[in-house]
Formats: sequence, structure tokens, C-alpha cells
Amino acid sequence: MSALTLPEPIAAYFAADTQGPEEVARCFTPKGVVIDKRKTHTGREAIKAWKAESSTLYTYTNDPFSVELIDGLHVVSSHTVGSFPGSPIDLKLSFRLERGLIANLEITV
Repeated sequence: MSALTLPEPIAAYFAADTQGPEEVARCFTPKGVVIDKRKTHTGREAIKAWKAESSTLYTYTNDPFSVELIDGLHVVSSHTVGSFPGSPIDLKLSFRLERGLIANLEITV
């Protein structure tokens, strides 16, 4: 089986997700947006706070297994296992990229 090749900003996001909130926030444009659990987090500081909060609530690992380009969005399916209700679960992470960074990320089931 061949390894999944993700666009560089998305690969950087998954790597940063194992390093900490500051690293995750750097993957986004200054006005980047994350939508997770129906809540919107806008800007790097809000994204950093979102990641810091979720990191204190749960431990988890992401294993991306597919990526599709749909209407300008890179939709990544990821097998996610952790200390959260409903684990394990396959999540869809829809990324809109802009100038080598993430402009928008929406996480859904």
C-alpha cells in the first residue's frame, strides 16, 4: 500500500497537531477559520486557544487515510482514536488553502 500524499499545508497541520497549539495556529492564515463541533474560531489566537482547550480535554491520534479535491476544498478522511466519547471515529477535515497556508478548516463526522 502506498503512503498518502497530502498537500504541504495539510501535512504541516497534521504534524503540528502532535506538537502543540502554537504550532497548529501557525499553519493558518492570520484570519484563518476553524469550525469544530459547530463552533467557529477565527484568527490565529482563537485557533491556538481552541487547540489548547481540546488538548486539555482529550488525547488522540489522527491517521489520515484519504484525500479528495471537492469544489476547491481538500477533504481529508482521518481515523481518529482517543480519550473522547465515541472513539474511534472517522472524521472529515475540509481544508481551504490560501497562499501556502490553511484559510479554513471544518471538522465533521
